[in-house]
Amino acid sequence: MAALRSPLSRLFTVLLAGLLAGLVLAVAALPGNLLLGFAARSALGSYAALPDSLRTPATPQRSYLYANDGKTLITTFYDVNRTDVALDDIAPVMRQAIVAAEDRRFYDHGGADLRGLARALVANVKGGGTEQGGSTLTMQYVRNVLKTDPGRTAEERAAATDPTIGRKIQEIRYAGALEKSLGKDEILHRYLNIAYFGSGAYGIAAASQRYFGKAPARLTLAESALLAGLVQSPDAYSPIDGDRDAALARRSYVLDSMVATGAVTAAQATQAKAEPLTLRPTAQPNGCTAVAEGHDDWGYFCDYLRRWWLTQPAFGATVAEREQALRSGGYTVVTSLDPKVQATAQQQATKVYGYGNKRALPIAAVQPGTGRVLAMAVNRHYSLADNPAGQANYRNTVNPLISGGASVDGYQAGSTFKLFTMLAALESDRTLSTGFDAPAKLPTRYPAEGPGSCDGRWCPANANPDWMDGYRMMWDGFGRSVNTYFVWLAEQVGQDKVVEMAQRLGITFRADSDAAFAKDNAANWGSFTLGVAATTPLDLANAYATVAAEGTYCTPLPVVSVTAADGEKVPVGEPSCKRVLDADVARAATDAARCPVGQQSPYGQCNGGTATGVDDILDGRPVAGKTGSSEQNSTETFVGFTPQVAVAGIAANPDDPADSVGSAVQSKVIDAVARVIATAVKGQPEKAFAAPSRELAGEPRRPVERAPVVPDRQPTQDPRSALQRWLDRRG
Repeated sequence: MAALRSPLSRLFTVLLAGLLAGLVLAVAALPGNLLLGFAARSALGSYAALPDSLRTPATPQRSYLYANDGKTLITTFYDVNRTDVALDDIAPVMRQAIVAAEDRRFYDHGGADLRGLARALVANVKGGGTEQGGSTLTMQYVRNVLKTDPGRTAEERAAATDPTIGRKIQEIRYAGALEKSLGKDEILHRYLNIAYFGSGAYGIAAASQRYFGKAPARLTLAESALLAGLVQSPDAYSPIDGDRDAALARRSYVLDSMVATGAVTAAQATQAKAEPLTLRPTAQPNGCTAVAEGHDDWGYFCDYLRRWWLTQPAFGATVAEREQALRSGGYTVVTSLDPKVQATAQQQATKVYGYGNKRALPIAAVQPGTGRVLAMAVNRHYSLADNPAGQANYRNTVNPLISGGASVDGYQAGSTFKLFTMLAALESDRTLSTGFDAPAKLPTRYPAEGPGSCDGRWCPANANPDWMDGYRMMWDGFGRSVNTYFVWLAEQVGQDKVVEMAQRLGITFRADSDAAFAKDNAANWGSFTLGVAATTPLDLANAYATVAAEGTYCTPLPVVSVTAADGEKVPVGEPSCKRVLDADVARAATDAARCPVGQQSPYGQCNGGTATGVDDILDGRPVAGKTGSSEQNSTETFVGFTPQVAVAGIAANPDDPADSVGSAVQSKVIDAVARVIATAVKGQPEKAFAAPSRELAGEPRRPVERAPVVPDRQPTQDPRSALQRWLDRRG
């Protein structure tokens, strides 16, 4: 833009300054009309010789998203967030603002402002401050068209911003040729319809809607100045995604420039500067809201894929370039979404809670060993339609309820976090037979007040003492979900090791309070093993998938393959995996995880579980898993896995954590997740879990005891209330 996106290298600056050394002196003496004529004569090009994309801007090609069968169309992506508008439909003050911000001499030069370029070059050679640019609006338009032209190769698009003398001279030539054939208003019109204003908004129509929820014809002076200021550095200045203070400072600069050009008076500028920044952002429309009719549940997966896409350097150096590539690059994307698994997950989520229920059951399914995401379902419509007052996520939402991010920190997953304590213990040379006489309440070293405390110390309790208390090992401690056993075990191992284990398996702390505790006070996070940190079904499913894959962690992946418009495969579809656990440690944890679901470990030490109905649903197929209930049953969770799939579901109220879902829904969550697993493995060969070594199993010290099944209803015993934790996470 006016200040080059990629600043000219010092060498390039010096060389080009030398090339134009004589010009610098001449510029200082030449009158404006002579300079204009010189610029026109120096264009060295004709309109007919211009690339087609500059004479007739290329029509972007659509990108197509398919399910993992390569045939089921999910949606198409195209540049829906750019709508060309006529110049008369853009407020005059907006036109004046962009000229003042980016090219004050726009109406005086012939495409290349040699006076401004020379001034910038001299300033850059001298140094001592921020490098200046000399690009005119016409030159910027040339650069924008060439770097986004879908008809050019990736190398050609990249060359449009190369810091080379040849590229800069070519840009000047093209700008001069355009100016000889198109009027100033047409160039300004084209520029305003292609410029990037940040936060996904291309062109002034999309920008005015994105930031202020209005048509560009209705923009005020203050709003116009703000938008005009964004194009220099859209990602940094965007008051939605970037720096609000920087956006306001840039707005003031534009207003001062408008005074200098005579577009407004000093009094008008002062008044505009005093106006508060009042944004009315509208959600960015994209292809995910346009999925096939009757399949708006696919929108959550689609949105996850889009957010993943924007992190991939293969599609561009910046977020803006990657967004543009998706919308105009003509890619064919075969995603990892399995239509059958997705259909079952959506059916089960809505069976537990209908679309009309404020509570939700987000479900995620992941393939162990690849990280490919097979399904993402929740009883919500992926839609921008209005909701009842105060309900951000009911009934319609585009927020990532399943994967987390944006405003979604996640949900407490209760005792499912005991897996991380068990893994940390096994890695620290404990065995599955590590025994402890678990009491009904366990006084700890952590200070606490109020309910859940004993003489000023945090004192977690077992929810069902008759069934949980007594001598326990990892097998039945996990199977019966004995709180006091696992709090004791975490103290023996070290809470910091438990927290680190969770992070190693991909648990992300999105809530600020959780992230701060993990970073600064992990050793004292006594209740962590009871699942008080917020997580998501996707993170949880992938963590358990790591155990299913015998210790191989794979980054969640939403694609199978991506093919560019020219038929070349883009190298982004291969799994990114690494070993994070010893295989025997993972096998030992799996062995204990057979207990909750009603199956038996090879060592015969399971004697009761909290989700024994899973074995019947899977018809005896090897399966493992864990239930979880948070304090006062505010959430209910189940995660299950086979060697081929891991699935997690968390029942919660995304808008009100104080609205406890209640223990009665736990059996429904278990049933829903188990049936998604059954669909995912249907038709696949049955695979057994490998048994852990005798060394990690250890020697049980008491005979196997049999007991009836009791639901997992243990409170987390975090000294903070569920509501207080929710408030803490939001500052």
